[in-house]
Amino acid sequence: MKLEHEKRIVMTLDAGGTNFVFSAIRGNIEIVPPATFPSHAQNLDECLATIIEGFTAIKKQLPAHAVAISFAFPGPADYPAGIIGDLGNLPAFRGGIALGPMLQNVFNMPVFINNDGDLFAYGEAIAGFLPHVNGLLEKAHSPKRFHNLFGVTLGTGFGGGIVHNGELFIGDNSGAGEIWLMRNKVDPSMNAEEGASIRAVQRVYAERSGIAVEDAPSPKEIFEIGIGAAKGNTSAALDAYRRLGEVVGDALSNALTLIDGLAVIGGGLSGAHALFLPSLVSEMNGKYHLPGGKSFPRLEVSVYNLEEDGERDIFLTGAKKEIAVPGNGGNVQYDPLRRIGVGISKLGTSEAVAIGAYAFALNALDRK
Repeated sequence: MKLEHEKRIVMTLDAGGTNFVFSAIRGNIEIVPPATFPSHAQNLDECLATIIEGFTAIKKQLPAHAVAISFAFPGPADYPAGIIGDLGNLPAFRGGIALGPMLQNVFNMPVFINNDGDLFAYGEAIAGFLPHVNGLLEKAHSPKRFHNLFGVTLGTGFGGGIVHNGELFIGDNSGAGEIWLMRNKVDPSMNAEEGASIRAVQRVYAERSGIAVEDAPSPKEIFEIGIGAAKGNTSAALDAYRRLGEVVGDALSNALTLIDGLAVIGGGLSGAHALFLPSLVSEMNGKYHLPGGKSFPRLEVSVYNLEEDGERDIFLTGAKKEIAVPGNGGNVQYDPLRRIGVGISKLGTSEAVAIGAYAFALNALDRK
């Protein structure tokens, strides 16, 4: 889907537990100054009134009528129906709130709500990481192209989303891509998010440093300690991000065993990728061991760190060759290197979510 020259306008919302930020997009560009309102997370009436007020404020600034409202909102939810379930960081939403139908009645336009992990992956598939990688393959004269993408966000939580052949895969219960619920490799009694989030990095640093978790530096400070740009426990910082990479790599391996596509990483922790991508990719290229002592690769494909020049070159070059068609039928080009790549968001997480929301709305409207 080419959105750069699209003239239709979609109103959007970035919903957080503290603030709601409203805006509007046309042709992948934010066309009005964002409007920020407190979320009133504890009071449903005030929260819903704020959402209406925010979209009303944006609507007044538009140069033309919007065709839809589309945004990310925390789950659990029945996203296709626009019904929000019991939220942790927005306690007012208890028992099921028909947010989408309410907004549709108020603004008389279609309303689309999705998970932020889903929309992040969709934005990167439409205008970010996926076309970027395929463009690099084309420049390298490789016959290889990718059509599937798994996107993950690393921050307060561990979110995920699946895109297959240009379509966002939501699942029958709006629950596809929930990678945070996979087992934590390091502690299988926990879910993966407990090893793949801000609190996980701080907890490991605190444990290795012999300090209380509440006294741990921020993940950014831990990264700076790890690269020698700030004072602190360097080995603890390196171990905190190595452990993050190990847990995320294990979870991604399980996901990509079923999906077989590229993986892109966003979220607040993605800026520290220099410290966790090597262990992440190493985990994905690990082995299973058989009782007799033999081993075999965990995945059927080789995994490459696309943020590292040498690995990216191997990924792009592949093993292309020409093979003969039996029966004197000439030659065909063949690349036997079965591979996937892992890299960092090309758009930035917020922009990817916004573009994902925009593209999802227009795609849904065009289908109708």
